[in-house]
Amino acid sequence: MIRYYQSLPHQEEAIAYLESQISEDVSQQFLAIWRSPQPSKKDYFEIAYAFTSEWEGGFVDHPSDPGGRTNYGIIQTNYDAWRKMSGLPLQDVWYMDKSEAIAIYRQWYWYDAECHRMVAPLAVVHFDTCVNFGVTGGFQFLQEAIGVEADGQWGNITEKAFLDHNTKQTALDIINRRINYRYQRCEENPSQQVFLEGWLNRDQSLRKYIEGM
Repeated sequence: MIRYYQSLPHQEEAIAYLESQISEDVSQQFLAIWRSPQPSKKDYFEIAYAFTSEWEGGFVDHPSDPGGRTNYGIIQTNYDAWRKMSGLPLQDVWYMDKSEAIAIYRQWYWYDAECHRMVAPLAVVHFDTCVNFGVTGGFQFLQEAIGVEADGQWGNITEKAFLDHNTKQTALDIINRRINYRYQRCEENPSQQVFLEGWLNRDQSLRKYIEGM
């Protein structure tokens, strides 16, 4: 239901729909909560992006990277999907400007990955994990940390477990799992060894970044 309200362009449309479904008293209570000042999570995105952008900036086209050509950490296929969704002609990801990259990160890696609902340390870590491993991979790391099946989908079981583990400790657990995964990946595919030092530097820097939160 909340997703439905969020999808509407105007608050009044949400209220009108609500009033048609439930009693006037309940709808008025909803109206009071809806319009009351709420703590903004916008700054959390800025904090998260400030870290991730340090590791995902610029043009990359490494022959051992299965993601292929990237710009600001965005791969070509994701950029194509964004341009199509936005009704824009396709173009090489290397022509993407920073404002487009931020828009993609905010929608697909922040809101769609549920980061906006998390405490700051977990939001920062989960966002960076989704960018680094894809949203499905980010969900899997989170699910492993909160003790549910790591299917990469945000369902009712994940939702319930998340509400009980929306903590800084979960964020630290995810970082540890990322580090373990790095070593495992390099053992399974030695061609990835060239990236290991950079990956570990990123994980350690992320740990330090959230220490004071």
